[in-house]
This record gives sequence, C-alpha cells and structure tokens, in this order.
Amino acid sequence: MGFSPATTVLCLSLLPFAGVLAAAAPPGAATPTPVAAKSSPAATRPAATQAADAAAKKHAKRTACLKNARAKKLMGADKTSFLKTCIAAP
Repeated sequence: MGFSPATTVLCLSLLPFAGVLAAAAPPGAATPTPVAAKSSPAATRPAATQAADAAAKKHAKRTACLKNARAKKLMGADKTSFLKTCIAAP
C-alpha cells in the first residue's frame, strides 16, 4: 500500500524546512559535555532514570513487605498497619 498523494505532497513541501532547521542548530549542540570525575553516579543520570529507579526500589520494598505479611498470615487491619509501617521503614 502506498502513500496517498496528499501525504506525499505534504512531506515533500516540508522537506526544504529540514535543511533550515539543521543549519540553525549550533555545531556543538549534539555532543555531550564531559562529566567531572568527582560527581556521583546518581547525579549524572537523567531525572527520568532516577524516577524509574526510585519507583523500582519502592515496588521491590512493597513486594517484600507483602511477602512478609503473607508469611505471618496477617489479615485485615493487622495486615494494613503492618504494611504501612514496613513500607515507611528505611
């Protein structure tokens, strides 16, 4: 299945602007800046990666607490209070 004529015309009409945008970018914009050797690994990661790491740690801790509650055979309010204290503990 091919492109419709309208799509082809639209893409071809936008093609000249691609060169203008590429020429407007500064020459060194794509190269990353070197990171100082003294910085911590967490400081060099993007914010999205740090958020994902935090979410993964929180999930792992909650899963461990749920397993402990299940092993202790807690039910109802006892289970809820145990989970709150377990998850909040450092």
